[in-house]
Amino acid sequence: MKRLILYAACSLFFGGCALGQDGGMATLPTPKSGQAVATFGGGCFWSMSEAMSELKGVDKVISGYSGGTLKNPTYEDLGNNREDKNNHAECVQVYYDPKVISFATLANAFFFAHNPTELNYQGPDEGTDYRSIAFYRTPEEHDILMATIKKINDSKHYSAAIVTQVVPFKIFYPAEKYHQGYYRLHPDQGYIQGVSVPKVMKFRAAEKAELKPEFQ
Repeated sequence: MKRLILYAACSLFFGGCALGQDGGMATLPTPKSGQAVATFGGGCFWSMSEAMSELKGVDKVISGYSGGTLKNPTYEDLGNNREDKNNHAECVQVYYDPKVISFATLANAFFFAHNPTELNYQGPDEGTDYRSIAFYRTPEEHDILMATIKKINDSKHYSAAIVTQVVPFKIFYPAEKYHQGYYRLHPDQGYIQGVSVPKVMKFRAAEKAELKPEFQ
């Protein structure tokens, strides 16, 4: 994404998030009757929102910010304070049908939608706003997250231990409108092609059994 110093030399190729776009902030939907909500952060929300939206039982995914203390943050706020450990991370809020997909399945998918062993970065994206973070709303969700981490660590799927923060959910702020559904709206954008698409393809391979038919 464009705010990264690492990308300065090749911004013409990656062409990350353009700051200051029009449209304002997205609106946070109200969960439908019988719908549940889960919140995760795993690097750039462009690929994370696409990955989670491809799961069976997921109705909607909103990109936004959570895990920090700043009220009503903007994309620029995260970029200007990305080393502040009290600041928000780029996150997604998942609206799903618990009769079709469980929180445990969502949690497991989350750990394969990014690399949870990378501390305060995801690939080329650096800063605490890109940290791996999972939120729980109940003690049961906390236990599921911890058990999932143990299971994946024990499996040695990753060469290093998972560093994901597991924290109680407090608040989620929706991001700007132009971030919503960005992956599908800008398929030819350099960052999407160079970074997001490979992540989503790996996710599809890992979670094939849980995907909606059109993504299998």
